[in-house]
Amino acid sequence: MSPSVPNEPVLAVDGLSIGFQNRHGLLPAVRELSFSVKSGEMLAIVGESGCGKSLTALALLGLIPPPGRVTGGTVRLEGRDLLALDEAALRRVRGARIAMIFQEPMTALNPVLTVGEQIMEAILEHETVSRKAARERTLALLERVRIPDPERRFAEYPHRLSGGMRQRVMIAMALAGAPAVLVADEPTTALDVTIQAQILSLIDELRREQGTAVVFITHDLGVVSRYVDRVLVMYAGRKVEERDTRDLFADPLHPYTRGLIAAQPRAGAGAAGAVRERLAEIPGTVPALAAMPAGCAFAPRCPLADARCAQAVPPPRRAGSGLVACHHAGETHAL
Repeated sequence: MSPSVPNEPVLAVDGLSIGFQNRHGLLPAVRELSFSVKSGEMLAIVGESGCGKSLTALALLGLIPPPGRVTGGTVRLEGRDLLALDEAALRRVRGARIAMIFQEPMTALNPVLTVGEQIMEAILEHETVSRKAARERTLALLERVRIPDPERRFAEYPHRLSGGMRQRVMIAMALAGAPAVLVADEPTTALDVTIQAQILSLIDELRREQGTAVVFITHDLGVVSRYVDRVLVMYAGRKVEERDTRDLFADPLHPYTRGLIAAQPRAGAGAAGAVRERLAEIPGTVPALAAMPAGCAFAPRCPLADARCAQAVPPPRRAGSGLVACHHAGETHAL
């Protein structure tokens, strides 16, 4: 597949919709989601659990589990719609031009194969090379992701490695095919703060050096503010705001975005002698798929909601470096 044109998105998602079929009908989980990512760019998708972030990540690689299914839209990778491919064609692309780092490596890695065998398998699946050449590539990948003593780790099983090491193995597997797009679904979950920083720095370094586009799924806005170029905020399956990272943190326009930022612990809040303050919180919960409000899904939790919000879904509109979908966008009210 030919490389993308400079300054053109390597990945372009347009109107992606995902639903779950049950005895009552089709329940929409992600609705008309659109975004794009260029080579070397990192886009974060943020929001509470249940907003559709991980479903979106899985849809990009054709991995939506039943009874879920993609119900509309396109996912164009280097100009080719992945949703139009059959399973055989998709398997040739998955792991080669687009790859994923899963949230929990202990469940994503095969416990009965050594880490070396698993990385080699990713290479041999997509390239016609000898096992010797694949082994040499695997050792180079293990070294590239900063796993000490690659020769020894090559022959070890996942359970013998720490959480941070297992996540590095997952990154090595994802990089085995030199993908144009790397999807990272909360790759630092359950890791301690020091290891989190190492993993995030590694992903950031790799995308800068290799020009890989990264779609980063996370709930950690501290990470977002440090590493990410643009932020897409999801709520109840819809995009509610998408802007450059600096602009979004300096002047969040959607009430939900303001609530997420306000709920983050502040630097120095836990220092000795500091006054302990209760973290801000957004009242209520994300609505269930079967109980989605008719208008804005955030209206039942929003202090700015009025009759218009309860009746009509706000359309996205241009706002500075991006888009926002809110009838009251930018109004200076605190959550």
